[in-house]
Amino acid sequence: MPRDKVETFKYVREMNELLTKNGIFLVAEGKDKKPNTMTIGWGFLGTMWSKPVCIVAVRHSRHTFKLMEEAKSWTVCIPTKGMEATLDFCGTKSGRDHDKFKECKLTLKKGIMVDSPYIEECPVHIECTTVFKTDMKPGQLEGSLEKEMYKTKDYHMLYMGEVKGVYAVKDAEKLI
Repeated sequence: MPRDKVETFKYVREMNELLTKNGIFLVAEGKDKKPNTMTIGWGFLGTMWSKPVCIVAVRHSRHTFKLMEEAKSWTVCIPTKGMEATLDFCGTKSGRDHDKFKECKLTLKKGIMVDSPYIEECPVHIECTTVFKTDMKPGQLEGSLEKEMYKTKDYHMLYMGEVKGVYAVKDAEKLI
């Protein structure tokens, strides 16, 4: 499907809605050139340092964490309606044990402005390069929130990526 570059914040409302429902896809490719995707439910698209920035959170225990640490770029892919089972699979199965792209019949395409691929079946994707990351540590988060979200002490790394481009198929808003 051909894609056009669109205004950076054109689909921010849809992205935020999906983050709270079934999630969206994060795609990263490490040094081994074997990309992985995972479903994320926490993230932001906004402005930092006078630049458009996308922030994603990846737990240290996740296979994608290793890839994000090795990668300079990554993509966030906004799913189309009907991808709920795929989002569930990609959010509950590890890329250490599964080729999620093959098992879910997802097509990878080379990024337009970054090295990381994106999922062709997703009508919108955001291409990012990591400009900053911060490691969450015990005691940094408000007490009750930390107790609720980090019972197992499996903290997140927060990756902040400068948005290099947002790309969408024609009439993407009808597909999301």
